[in-house]
Amino acid sequence: MKFVTTTLLIALLSFLSGLYLPWWGFALAAFIVSALIQQRPGLAFLAGFTALFLLWAGLSWSMDTPNNSILSRKIAEILPLGGSSMALILITALVGALVGGLAALTGSFLQKKKVVNPDME
Repeated sequence: MKFVTTTLLIALLSFLSGLYLPWWGFALAAFIVSALIQQRPGLAFLAGFTALFLLWAGLSWSMDTPNNSILSRKIAEILPLGGSSMALILITALVGALVGGLAALTGSFLQKKKVVNPDME
């Protein structure tokens, strides 16, 4: 449940940060959410990765569809993608997901560890 909550919160705050901040604002959102919600580092990375992959894939697809993929096909022809606009959307989503996942991982490393001292029992 905590994973789903973290993923949705990262996606929501990343979307809102994209309205007011530069493109890297979503990394701040993933960092802050993962620093505040305690999770294991692997799950924090996966939450940030999943949230940003779905967000960036959805946003790029929603911007690409109304213009019949004209611009994305031209960019995909310049890059070695064979003119595939879906491959370009996938690469865009992967870049955002990696940055979001690494930001969430960094945020999870800031949490204080519980130190168990066997001498104090």
